[in-house]
Amino acid sequence: MTDQAQLLPGTLDLLILRAVSLGPLHGYGILLRIGQISGNALLIEQGALYPGLFRLVRQGLLKSNWGTSENNRRAKFYELTTAGRKRLREETDNWNRLVAAIGSALSEQPEEA
Repeated sequence: MTDQAQLLPGTLDLLILRAVSLGPLHGYGILLRIGQISGNALLIEQGALYPGLFRLVRQGLLKSNWGTSENNRRAKFYELTTAGRKRLREETDNWNRLVAAIGSALSEQPEEA
């Protein structure tokens, strides 16, 4: 059994937006940042990350620019757009409401007969 959590459908975009909100990052840096901010509980595969990045750029939530990585290689860096910051706030609020509702439902004790 692993300590890593399974990613729920629809949460990858939120995690990418959150990771990039902390500063511009290249793809591998985003993977590392998600691991870092989740306490290494979430592992994102590169095969899932890059389609997510392309989707978010296409939606205008991220913008990308070529630059040089810390190991002196050419890399595409991603950063939030204004629309991306707005979407991150909205999705974070939605997620927090969902977590509260599920937490409430799970903590409810069944009535005794």
